[in-house]
Amino acid sequence: MGGFHLLDLIPILVIGLLILGPKTFHSVARNAGKGMKKAKSAKDSLLADLPIEEINKITQQIPMSPQQAVLKLLTPEEQEQQGPKRKKKKVPSVSVEEEG
Repeated sequence: MGGFHLLDLIPILVIGLLILGPKTFHSVARNAGKGMKKAKSAKDSLLADLPIEEINKITQQIPMSPQQAVLKLLTPEEQEQQGPKRKKKKVPSVSVEEEG
């Protein structure tokens, strides 16, 4: 499902050629290629200028759950009022000895 295949492109190119004619179609295709080249170089330039390390540090500080978000918004005094964090109870392990 989805995707764009070469067989999908052929009818579009044929219709474009019939409407525009060979000379105009050639010029439109050339200009489209130049435009794509400029867009790609602009994208590469933008990605090279981005401070990736700083973005990674910032994204690590983003809370992953609503509870973490609330704790980030609370002042230290409010966090103390919340009380100690609940600890999970350990279930004692039962060992079964075989008689033999």
